[in-house]
Amino acid sequence: MRLADLLVSMSLLTDLGFGQPTEHMLRSARIGMRLGERLGLDTAQLSTLYDVGLLTYIGCPTYGDETAKIFGNDIRFRAQAAEQDLAGFPAMVFMLRRLGQGGTGIDRALQISGFMATGGRAVLEQMAGHCSAAGALADRLGLGADVRAGIEQAYARWDGRGVPDDLSGPELSLAARISHVAEACEVMERTAGVDAAVDVVRSRTGTHFDPEIVKAVTDHPERLFDHIADDALAQIMSAEPVTRPRLSDDQLDSALEAIGDFCDMRCSFFAGHARETAALAAKAAELLHMPAAEARLTYRAALVHEAGRFGVDATVWTQPGPLTASRRERMRLHVYYVERIFDRPEALRRIGLLAATHHERMDGSGYHRGLAAATLSSQARLLAAAHAYHAMLQWRPYRHALTGSDARHRLLTATAQGQLDPLSVDAVLAAAGHRSSRLRAEGPLGLTARESEVLGLLAQGMANKSIGKQLQISPKTVSNHVEHIYAKLGVTNRAGATMAAMQHGLVGHSFERD
Repeated sequence: MRLADLLVSMSLLTDLGFGQPTEHMLRSARIGMRLGERLGLDTAQLSTLYDVGLLTYIGCPTYGDETAKIFGNDIRFRAQAAEQDLAGFPAMVFMLRRLGQGGTGIDRALQISGFMATGGRAVLEQMAGHCSAAGALADRLGLGADVRAGIEQAYARWDGRGVPDDLSGPELSLAARISHVAEACEVMERTAGVDAAVDVVRSRTGTHFDPEIVKAVTDHPERLFDHIADDALAQIMSAEPVTRPRLSDDQLDSALEAIGDFCDMRCSFFAGHARETAALAAKAAELLHMPAAEARLTYRAALVHEAGRFGVDATVWTQPGPLTASRRERMRLHVYYVERIFDRPEALRRIGLLAATHHERMDGSGYHRGLAAATLSSQARLLAAAHAYHAMLQWRPYRHALTGSDARHRLLTATAQGQLDPLSVDAVLAAAGHRSSRLRAEGPLGLTARESEVLGLLAQGMANKSIGKQLQISPKTVSNHVEHIYAKLGVTNRAGATMAAMQHGLVGHSFERD
């Protein structure tokens, strides 16, 4: 996997948080690269521009709970702001009309008063402050100081009226200056055409935008946008200026850890959820003797399983009471979004598909696909249990944080109701430090751990001799286990046993033993 693959995924996440169509940031980055070529940038400069172009506004949707208190639906606000010059009187009017939409009349009055006192500076500084999270992400992805600087200057301006306000003109990162123009060009060309894009960048020359970069746009603008909407992914992947080494397994794990931590900054109360869920899943997988490749996939999926939250406005996540039907449907979209964010390449797609199962349930009552036991892998069952347990330990606007004992009780109740896999739940609880007996002695439907192993191999069509060889026991012992399995399951043949094995996630789970 290339690092660029992950950057592309993060650009899709930005699209969601900005309320823009899919591949908006890919097209913006491609326009930026064309501008860089027109300006005669060297390979090193183009390399920095490539990364900054993909990640310029990645930090803006973080801490959506803070933005929602001021502007209500934070995604809608960003979508509308994308066409605004956020300085001067028009920007003041734009923000004043939207202040307080996330609170009461008193909240609105207080926010307007504070806004007028600072000339809107405090709001802009809060928005720009979120970019520091993106800068930290760039560091953890190993992108370097120049890329971090470009990302952290997402709200800087040529005239110095942006944030940080001690930067102006050529003091600003060149990659940031180009990316700001490119993003505005993409929005305006897509929504109003080439002439409108040229008019907008001309109107901001010397204020928001670097005049030299504006000139690069206005010279033969049609060529700048030529085929810009055609297969943006292929175009941007082929436009990478340097060939970077493929990510090793450990490097990919580190990158996904960074992305998971970053995505938990969607709202302040999510902090630590991805990392802790992944740690629980990893330890539980070890207790279950899950094969190394399956365990690693589960760990990776757990790290990014909530990335889709960026596509759901923060008023949903911060609602203190029950969700309306409309908001519930919007909330459920986050698992679909995580699947789409990590749709390409194949290695990421496997992670995204598993990550998108964390709200599925054994009885088919989950979402977004409504999968049931027979189609849920052992990894999906484990991820669902780990996510459910850790989420209950964290405070949410609609409930207090649960104690470990209360979370255990609720998890066991959900298991008894047929929603969660008993073996996965027991492994997660054991990984969390709760006492466990089923994991050591009993599997689903009263099967022992050894019988669960035998059933999993039997369902794959293996003969008793082959099962015995793999588990290092005699064929006679295997035969005895099979008899006990049939009796406990109430079946009389392999077909019935196989159906039970699929229902409880035992097919294809080749247990490893110390």
